[in-house]
Amino acid sequence: MPRSLSEPFANHLTPGAPAFALLGGFEAFVRGTVLSVFPLLLYRAFGDASLVSRLYFIVGLCSLCSVLLTPLMARKLGRSTVMAGGIALYLFAAAFGMIGGSATAAAVLCNAIAAAVVLVCYNAYVLDFIDKTQLSRLEARRLLYSGLGWTVGPVLGVWLMKLWDGAPFLVTGTAAAAMLGLFLRINPGPGRVIQQATRRSASPLVLLRRFLGQPRLVSGWLFTLTRSCAWWVFFVYVGIFAVERGLPEIVGGLSASLANGGLFIAPLMQRWIQRHSVRAAVRLGFLGGALCFLLAAGLAHWPWASIAVLLAGTLALVLLDVSGGLPFLMAVKPSERVEMSAIYSSFRDVSGILTPGIAWAILRWSDIPAIFAITGVAMIATWMVAGQLHPRLGTRRGVRAV
Repeated sequence: MPRSLSEPFANHLTPGAPAFALLGGFEAFVRGTVLSVFPLLLYRAFGDASLVSRLYFIVGLCSLCSVLLTPLMARKLGRSTVMAGGIALYLFAAAFGMIGGSATAAAVLCNAIAAAVVLVCYNAYVLDFIDKTQLSRLEARRLLYSGLGWTVGPVLGVWLMKLWDGAPFLVTGTAAAAMLGLFLRINPGPGRVIQQATRRSASPLVLLRRFLGQPRLVSGWLFTLTRSCAWWVFFVYVGIFAVERGLPEIVGGLSASLANGGLFIAPLMQRWIQRHSVRAAVRLGFLGGALCFLLAAGLAHWPWASIAVLLAGTLALVLLDVSGGLPFLMAVKPSERVEMSAIYSSFRDVSGILTPGIAWAILRWSDIPAIFAITGVAMIATWMVAGQLHPRLGTRRGVRAV
């Protein structure tokens, strides 16, 4: 192979930003393709929306437990083994999905546990190999690579269902196999901290107390949780809101695709963050998102305008995707990378349990626009917390934060 062609590919086989971003891109295709497929197949299999909801609640709890137990498994088995096992669970999910019927529930469970385990190990590897000043660059590149999976994947998965219910899982199985092969070629090892650690692994309760004792980590986790809840509200309730207001069902799907398309401008946002600061980006993201969600609630009688404002708000959420996790990652002590990666990764599972629970309570006395309003209020509160971040967080030395 010519030198000019082989070197870029070779760079992807080293434990650096390009390789980790590419891993994230493969995972986006694995998860994005079945994002809209799983709910449809579960409803076909069980025919009861409440049963499907309970199933997702149980899956969420199992996923959260997996997140908290992953550090212990990594200590006992080695992080690379656990990471490879997590990716392999995506293959099992694809196999159960192709079987179909009630086996789809097992596919959902395997997929959720795989996502939880892989995210913990992935974040720990990132902290091992990526310098703190390069974290925002990695996040921007990862989101760029992931954009195709999250924008094309959901539409592709639903379209493939028309050919055969198991067809989407051929795509996810192929992407998972490619992801596993890439990880084995990268071979980042069992983890630098694991290799040097001699102390016994702490229990989840000890980890939780250690986490709560570090305000910077707590606030950083709060940023990621609020951002995740806002995305949850958008993806779940915009489509329902559109149908309730007499708009076509396709509006929800198109809104999701357009929102995910915002990932492609992540590199531009990353350059803006470098010129300013992580603090400025996080505050701007929460303030912009809050204003859009609150305005959308006020424009509920004009549904097209309300949805348009929410779409504008997703740009703020993409900015938070690039910057929102950095305060936590930059505050983690080197000796606690694996443990705190597990705590950090729990935001996705907690938001998947917390958001529908709060929404259910709201809908007992109000309607969906009230959910938009409460989301906006929560983002205002988080914007205020973000004001406590250091003004120069994430900026290079010698660069003035503005």
